Amino acid sequence: MQITAQMVKELREATGAGPLDCKKALEKYDGDMAKAAEFLKEKGLARAAKKLGAGRAMNEGVVAAYIHHDKRLGVLVEVNCETDFVANTENFQNFAYDVALHIANMSPEYIRRDDVPSAVVEAERDLQKRRALEEGKPENVVEKIVEGRMNKFYEDIVLMEQPFIKDDSKTIEQYLAETVAEVGESIVISRMARFAVGESVDSGDDA
Repeated sequence: MQITAQMVKELREATGAGPLDCKKALEKYDGDMAKAAEFLKEKGLARAAKKLGAGRAMNEGVVAAYIHHDKRLGVLVEVNCETDFVANTENFQNFAYDVALHIANMSPEYIRRDDVPSAVVEAERDLQKRRALEEGKPENVVEKIVEGRMNKFYEDIVLMEQPFIKDDSKTIEQYLAETVAEVGESIVISRMARFAVGESVDSGDDA
């Protein structure tokens, strides 16, 4: 099948990928737009994973804010990237705002699993082990049960592991990876603070 410039243009608009990548994807799937788009999405996420682990300096970004309509709840979150160009893009700005909105609603206590103090983790692990034994669970499966409950514990308190409030089919970590793929730069959520009238402040910092 002949790949036309219009087909390449449509795929670029749908995926944000470069023209050469779009042309190659269309050729690979004989003009099938849906398969080509899915291939480019997976390729972009793979690239994003590499960028997330690349150790680049991220000194640009924004401090995004969310204030609830009754002005009794507010969030500040610092999201960093590599360049001011990306910091000013709509994708990046939307991501930062969405994270602030999510924090306001889901009240995470920490940004990443590694940020949770070891004493808190050990106390929760001991509690879950006691509960499993008190429930009469066989000792040979207790550790497996505890691990499952610890994953749920992290999901409750760790931002990156929470299902995204606007699309619970993905976590904040997956949403971050998708945004990295879209903007082509590393992104990190550095700090957050959640304020609610009558409540103490929940905050998280880089480990």
